[in-house]
This record gives sequence, structure tokens and C-alpha cells, in this order.
Amino acid sequence: MKIVRSLLALFIFAAASAHALDVTPYTPAAVNQAQQANQSYVLHFHADWCPVCRKQSEVIDALKSDPALKLTVFVVNYDKERVMRRQHGVRTQSTLIAFKGTAETSRIAGVTDPDIIRDTLASAL
Repeated sequence: MKIVRSLLALFIFAAASAHALDVTPYTPAAVNQAQQANQSYVLHFHADWCPVCRKQSEVIDALKSDPALKLTVFVVNYDKERVMRRQHGVRTQSTLIAFKGTAETSRIAGVTDPDIIRDTLASAL
């Protein structure tokens, strides 16, 4: 009985600590699925060498604890996804574009202010 209670407590803790904001690498199939389901998501055009991108990632990671942000952030490799950059008119790394389905709801570039980033993410909801 003690083991069952321990497992139940662990399950409840895991469920309570689950994040609403999901950060995952970009794949065309995942974005297509989000568009088809009219889901909220953000494209984060990120370069590993970019200090602004790293700061944005830190802010986004901190926002994972915000239960209101029920969406996915797809991290797009700025250096490799050139076609994706052209499709979305992205001219600089550290660009965040929020969507609800196929509709763009907000766009920022080079911004690291947590409030502005949160507002950009929330615009997709």
C-alpha cells in the first residue's frame, strides 16, 4: 500500500509540474500539423552563435511555468532553414513569429524583454 501511495504522489507531482509551453525543434510536419489543427505556435529563428537568441531561449524557458501559455515554440535553425526564412520574410536571427493556425498574430526580432516576448507568445492564443 505504501508503494501505491508513493507512486500516486509521484504521478500527481509529475502532472502538476507539466509545462503548458512546449519548446521543440522545428520540423515541417510538426508545423503543418499545428496549422491544420488551428493550434497556437511560435517559430523562433535561432542561431547557436547568436547571444540574443540564447537570451531569448532563456526567457522562453522561464515562461514554461506560465500555465496560460498553452502553445508550442518551434526552434528553427536560422543557418540551415533558408527556405523557411524566405517564406516568412525573416532577415535576422532572433526572430519570433507567433501564429494561430496559418494566421500570423505577432512578430519581433532582436527583443529580449521578458514582457514583450510573453506578449508575443500570448498573441497566438
